[in-house]
Amino acid sequence: MKPMFGRGPSLPLRLFFAVIISVSLMLTDSRFDAFAKVRYLLNTVVAPLQYASNLPRDILDNLSHQVTSNQQLLIENDKLKEEVLILRSRQLLLDEVERQNQQLRELLGSSFVRDERRLVAEVMAVDSDPYKHQVMIDKGRTNGVYEGQPVINEHGIVGQVAYVGAHNSRVLLITDPSHAIPVQVRRNDIRVIASGRGDRDNIQLENITSSADIEAGDELVSSGLGEVFPEGYPVATVTSFSFDNKRPFAQVDARPAVQFDRLRYVVLVWPTMKADKHRAPPPESERDTVKIDTPPTSSSKKN
Repeated sequence: MKPMFGRGPSLPLRLFFAVIISVSLMLTDSRFDAFAKVRYLLNTVVAPLQYASNLPRDILDNLSHQVTSNQQLLIENDKLKEEVLILRSRQLLLDEVERQNQQLRELLGSSFVRDERRLVAEVMAVDSDPYKHQVMIDKGRTNGVYEGQPVINEHGIVGQVAYVGAHNSRVLLITDPSHAIPVQVRRNDIRVIASGRGDRDNIQLENITSSADIEAGDELVSSGLGEVFPEGYPVATVTSFSFDNKRPFAQVDARPAVQFDRLRYVVLVWPTMKADKHRAPPPESERDTVKIDTPPTSSSKKN
């Protein structure tokens, strides 16, 4: 019995015919451009599919590029902020340099700071105790920080390092009740001691007589005495001068140059004095022996 349906051409034969047809179509299209409309139609249909298939890759590429660009911008922004902070801290001394040059232009040496090593640090934490005005910064013994080191920002003196850890340090602010700093009136060079009162917006001048030539508006700068703070950095501005006959001394209040409620970055300073003996960064052997102690008590003031 014969099968109802006969077998078709063999597979090799079908392949042969397919190749012949394909070659014929390619030759015809290359010579006469017979399938231009067909190609255009297919391209119109397939193009959206190609775009859709490439869309996730394009989105990921754009996101990756954007993230990389943002990270680079953040890094550059942080570097620029540090540079601006250092430059502003250096600019604080320009007026004082000019004034001292006029007074001491005939002298070869000067006790004023000419060149200092500086390092920007970020404030990591603020002491929550209202009676302790201290902040934690992200630089420590590994960065060469030492106890008693002066700390400034672009406005003036912030305070001094109270104690040092391996990678962070605690800074005692000039408004802390246990802190005192030798200052002088820029107008007439009267030297006095300014002490913290536990008020971030106010410090007080000690042992001022009623006849002292100090008045509201006088600018106070560091005097350089005490071998801690370099000379000439802004400290505060006198806000009031009052005298009561029942008291031996006048009450003189001053507003700090630094806005401590907005403190974010500070500059650590290694003074290099030509005449006065100011402290320099200790050698490695001494840095390794720095102890991390509790903050100083109010009974002993730092200066």
